[in-house]
Parts: sequence; C-alpha cells; structure tokens
Amino acid sequence: MGEKYIIGIDEGSQSAKVTIFDVTGHIVCEDRAPLRPYDLPRPGYVEHPDDDWWDAICKGAKKCMAKFEGNVEDIIGIGLCTIRCCRAYLKKDGSLAQPAMSWMDVRVSQPYEHTNPDVAYITASSGYITHRLTGEFKDTVANYEYGWPVDVDNWKWSDDPQAYIDTGMPREMLFDLVMPGDILGYVTKEAAEATGLPEGVPVVATSNDKAVEGLGTGCMGDKTACISLGTYTTAMMEGKENLKGTSYAWPKFSCVPNKYFYDSNGIRRGMWTISWFRDILGESYIKMAEEKGMSAEELLSIEAEKVPAGSDGLMTVLEWLAPVDARYKKGVMIGFDGRHTRGHIYRSLLEAVAMTLKKHVDDMCNEINVSLERLIITGGGSNSDLFMQILADVFNLPTVRNEVNGAAGMGSAICAAVATGVYGSFEEAVENMVRFSDTFQPNPENVALYAKVLPIYSGITKHTDEVLKQTYEIFH
Repeated sequence: MGEKYIIGIDEGSQSAKVTIFDVTGHIVCEDRAPLRPYDLPRPGYVEHPDDDWWDAICKGAKKCMAKFEGNVEDIIGIGLCTIRCCRAYLKKDGSLAQPAMSWMDVRVSQPYEHTNPDVAYITASSGYITHRLTGEFKDTVANYEYGWPVDVDNWKWSDDPQAYIDTGMPREMLFDLVMPGDILGYVTKEAAEATGLPEGVPVVATSNDKAVEGLGTGCMGDKTACISLGTYTTAMMEGKENLKGTSYAWPKFSCVPNKYFYDSNGIRRGMWTISWFRDILGESYIKMAEEKGMSAEELLSIEAEKVPAGSDGLMTVLEWLAPVDARYKKGVMIGFDGRHTRGHIYRSLLEAVAMTLKKHVDDMCNEINVSLERLIITGGGSNSDLFMQILADVFNLPTVRNEVNGAAGMGSAICAAVATGVYGSFEEAVENMVRFSDTFQPNPENVALYAKVLPIYSGITKHTDEVLKQTYEIFH
C-alpha cells in the first residue's frame, strides 16, 4: 500500500489556495489563484465578478495538480473550506442567477427578497462550490448561522416556520445539510476536467472558515486562543456550548460535530489594511524590495524593526471598513511628529491589530470566565517575526505559530482524513497532523509599555467619533 494524499481547498476573500498533504500533515505541493477585485455596483453592495469563486479554484487546483508527482489514484479525499457569511443565488440548474455576494455586502445581513424570478436556490459559498465540484445540492450545516433559518443547537434547518418567514428563505430554496466530516459528494467528470482534480474522489464537508482555521492550528481546550490574521481578523477558542445572550463571545459551529467555537469581536479589513499600505507606497517601493530579493512586506518589517515599541506615540484606529450600524466610522492615525517614518506607520498598523484584538480577547475571556496560557497565530502575518513578537508583548503570553501556515487548508485536510477513515477522530487527526514551529516569549519591557498605552488607545474613538459623524454628513 503506497503513500496516501489529501487535498485541502481554502477559498478566502482574496485567493483560492489548494494544498496536497500526506496523511501526516506534511505539504506535498500547493498553489493558489487570486480572486479578482470586487465589483461595487452601489453603496453597500460588494459582489464577486462573473464566476470568480469557481474560476479561482479551477486555476489554483490546476496549478497545484501540475506540481503533484505522486500517483493521482492515491489521492483519497478533498476537504472544502470557503469564506463564511457570503451568499449565492442559483438558478434551477445550480448556476449563478446573479453575482455572488461577499461577506461585506450589506444584503447578506438582510432577509432575502425574491425579486429575481431566475433564483431557485439560496446557498453559502461552500454550497455553491460543492455543487460545482459534485453536482449535489448539499452543504455543511456549519457554514450557516446568522441570517439563515438554522437550528444552531441541533445542527439542522429550523423546525420553526417563523424562521423561514423572518429570513425570507423558503425551505425548498435551501440545500440539504450534512455534518462536518461527512462526504458531500464525489468529483464529477466535468469538475475534474475544469480543475484537474481526480474524478470520483470524495469531497468532504468542513465548517465556517474560521472554525476550520482553528482546527488546523490545533486550537483545543480552554487555555488556548487562536488569532486568525485575515481580511477579517479575529480570535477564537474552543467552547463547550452554544452560548446565549453574550456580547463578546460569539458561539459558532465547530469543525468537530456537536461542539462549538467562540469568536471574539473582530477587525473588518484587518490584514487588508496592511496590503492597502503596501499598495499605496506604489510600484517603486515594490520594485525596490524586489531588487533586494524580498517582498514589500519583508522590507517594511525591516524598517519597522528599527522602530521602538509604541511607534514613538503614533497610534492607528483600524476602521477602514465601517460597520453597518455606524457608517460614519473611518480609520484614524493620530500622534504624528517629525520622528515618524514609513517604518513607524507600518509598525503602528501592526500594533493596532494587536491592541484591538487584545481588547476583544480580554472581553471574550472575561465573559466566559477563562484565563489564557497560550496564543496560536495563523494567517500570512504569522510569517513576520516582528508581528509575532508584538502580539506576544501586547498579550503578555507565549505566542506560537504552526509549522504549516495554511491553517484552513490543514483543517480541511483533517476533516477529509477523518471522513476517509485515516483517523478515527478529529482529536487523533490533530495529534498526528498538526505541529508547532516557533514560540515567542513576551519582552517584559515592551509588556510594561503596552500596558500603559492600551487604556489610552482604547479611548481614542470616544474623541474622534464626534468629528467623523460631522464629516460623514459631507463626504458619505
């Protein structure tokens, strides 16, 4: 019996990543394809152009499979993870009836209105991609929560008729649901030709993307939290029940059936802001970094490493995407003087992510009465030693990163490993597939400084919100 392989698909807000793992969690090969820029047809509408979700997976999968040197027949399963809180309206044949909606689109938080007669099905991003891969009208229950008529306690569509009235979604327009770790269907001949993935391989349900990331990091128990450094940046930890009436700990479906994950409040366009800063520096800066044999982010990190903790008083408020109920909010940088350089701005952005998350995580832990002993960091930002140290210092906790950075891909592979019988449980799969690399210990001097800065930082918006409310009337 030869080596067996598992594919993890992770489609986020910016790209579709496809990774082939062996059954011990080592990466065999990987590739990705970027998603196209969003269409913004009117204020509050954020749409994916054409068939971008599917097109990106096709491109990323073909590139990944072209690198694979093993026997295709030894690929035993595909775990599918896609971005949560999105919505797709499909025709009767399963094709898109209109552009798919990003999680940032205001309509995904509103009841469905049947104004397009072509719409026969309403589904999440995972349901749409499942259909494209398998031809099935099935999806994971664990990618359906707010805004859907779902019974979170019992992991199924609601039995309450009022839930369908409140969401505007008749049951007959919704896919059938399966549990994480269940087989959704099998790759069709048509999908195999489009993606390069092997025909007939089972496609396995996972959960919402943050829970999949959490599983892929090995975040288990009530002493560890995982921070996901993504476009939406948040912290999460394993939970025991579906909490009710909370303000800071938001229960989500876990990747492990009948368990829950708790989300903290998060940062909309968190790590996106880092990309934004890189891009506004222009092509000349990116070219300069390339000439030095590094990425623009790596060069910015080198500049920021020369800046002391606290960025010499420069503080950034990360409101580059205002919440729906406070449209006046904007990003703020405050505290400039003649000392400040490009490196100061970059470090200030990293510190803003860390300090904002620190408040959110403290609020979550206080609400559920737990004390953390360790942080796990996932996402592209975890590659930065500077950022890892900032997080360790702000949180005053040992902070670790995984050997495999693509936690959602790993979590998807774990689900597939369980579904195909490689491991008998999720816990066994995590034990055998997830490994940690580096640990960053808090620097006492920086811990003390951030402890002084945090109360000041947390109070900035009390003063700036009134100004932004006035300017919003002019510039909205």
